[in-house]
Amino acid sequence: MLLILLGIVAALLIYLVSLYNRIIRMRNNRENAFSDIDVQLRQRADLIPQLVEAVKGYMSHEREVLENVTKARTAAMSAGNINDKIAADGQLSGAIGRLMIASEAYPDLKANSNFVHLQQEIGDMENKLAAARRFFNNATKELNNSVETFPANLFAASFGFQREPLFELNLTQRQTMEDAPKLGF
Repeated sequence: MLLILLGIVAALLIYLVSLYNRIIRMRNNRENAFSDIDVQLRQRADLIPQLVEAVKGYMSHEREVLENVTKARTAAMSAGNINDKIAADGQLSGAIGRLMIASEAYPDLKANSNFVHLQQEIGDMENKLAAARRFFNNATKELNNSVETFPANLFAASFGFQREPLFELNLTQRQTMEDAPKLGF
């Protein structure tokens, strides 16, 4: 009887260690996925001052748009943890989108080779960010599934694991996506 009880306790202990290690691997995978996003965000942030400078001469009366991009970039660069960086990125993406929309009203700007090159680089960066965000969200989903499903959910909270947020569009980005693009010929 004692051997059976010791066997059950040993099996439970092995299960708990295995569960803990699996969740740790998933959490580390999520953090690694975010570090890929962070690299892309830093590269995009490095491009923004160049873009703003290319636009400044053409959009002198659009100062508020330029200031919003600069403020959003500063906030994104100073964000500390993953959740703050996600929120700051949403603000920056919205500000860049407004800048690109405003630039459509300036035919001379659209013909400027520096602006066109920077616009293409930022477009490429946005595509890379989208791929990195998908990978991050997949890693987050796996972690959340592991933390929230039975029987792991009985032990995950006691280990300090909890549901983590996905990288989602903010309200401004959703509105921008829902608005039909305006084409001018």
